[in-house]
Amino acid sequence: EILPGIWTWSVLTEEKGLGFNGHLVANDEGCVLIDPPAMPVDDLEQAEKLGPPAAIIITNRHHTRDAMTPAGHFKARILCHEMDALGLPPAVRLGGVFRGGDRLPGGLQVVTLLYQKSPGESALVLRKANAIILGDALIGKPAGSLHLLDADKYKDVERARDGIRRLLDYPFDAVLVGDGESIVSGGRKAVEEFLARG
Repeated sequence: EILPGIWTWSVLTEEKGLGFNGHLVANDEGCVLIDPPAMPVDDLEQAEKLGPPAAIIITNRHHTRDAMTPAGHFKARILCHEMDALGLPPAVRLGGVFRGGDRLPGGLQVVTLLYQKSPGESALVLRKANAIILGDALIGKPAGSLHLLDADKYKDVERARDGIRRLLDYPFDAVLVGDGESIVSGGRKAVEEFLARG
């Protein structure tokens, strides 16, 4: 449990030298998995006790990861942004779409981030935990610091950087990332420092 009501697990990728993180949100508004990498049996059992998850939220079309396994195990719907729905791998069975501003199970609010790696890149704001959950918008490497992916992942890296500024319109202290090390306290300051680096 990384924050009250939010659990995380990670799968290390040797190629990139960082962890791919999944998150589980469970509260009185529902239970969901976000960008799940492979889940060990113990984690599946814990998710069953906490929920079980009714939905699996994909923050961008590149983060389907191992979503089909828990989707089948829990009979959960896979949801992603409408602008990324057509770009999902054929093996992923989509159960619904969302758009910016939508409120999802678990009390998550969708924020669409413009000019990112994919058109539907979404941040998820969880006010109850004073946290924001990201997919590929920013990575946590090195620990305690936030960065964009490599510049060749974007059509226009400067516009991608400017698209991150929208996060500051929302309340959060923790930044939980899909790739690398999350920042459970001082995350807002880390986003401000990222933007100030230009």
